[in-house]
Amino acid sequence: MKKIIIAIDGYSSTGKSTMAKQLARALGYIYVDTGAMYRAVTLYALQKGYIDENDFRKDALVADLKAIDLSFKYNPELQYSEMYLNGSNVEKEIRTLEVSGYVSQISVVPEVRQKLVALQQEMGREKGLVMDGRDIGTVVFPHAELKIFMTASPDIRATRRYKELLDRGALISYEEVLENVQKRDFLDSNREHSPLKKAEDAIVMDNSAMSQKEQFERALSLVQMRLENK
Repeated sequence: MKKIIIAIDGYSSTGKSTMAKQLARALGYIYVDTGAMYRAVTLYALQKGYIDENDFRKDALVADLKAIDLSFKYNPELQYSEMYLNGSNVEKEIRTLEVSGYVSQISVVPEVRQKLVALQQEMGREKGLVMDGRDIGTVVFPHAELKIFMTASPDIRATRRYKELLDRGALISYEEVLENVQKRDFLDSNREHSPLKKAEDAIVMDNSAMSQKEQFERALSLVQMRLENK
């Protein structure tokens, strides 16, 4: 059976991971959450004291990159793969607002990007892959057969993220979440290396007024069109 690479890029809290997981399940493809990889490196930097609100010891992190082992392990109960950092499941820890507040700083470090992009490209060697992130269609897989760029208004995205964090028991205000979303938008779009931008051949999907079911059906129809034309 024909297999393709599906690259999903876009702003934070647009539901990229949710849709990517749905597509991977429906197609029997491997799903890779690249954002989780950058979050895991951020968590490591926080644990080691390489980054805080007053300082970022970038050189120390770069020197320690070889000590960071990242892997995904499939959870049959959840029906998707979870992020492991040096053998420990960190899926919950990497989703905190603290990690969200620093991940954009970590993701601009060239040596971090080089390490993770190489891992991501290796994962896609056999195709049959759905990958979401910020630069999948522009840097990691510029020749992906299907590229989707997801967007939604900042208010809508902050509301979604706020509800998600509340469900996890976080003590946070909507205003803090909105500020974090807007800050990440600016940093992701203006960073020097691999900034967030739409690939020329990517299809834009604004899901501000779309349900998860509607966006999944739209994406699946795009996949079917690509498979028919491959």
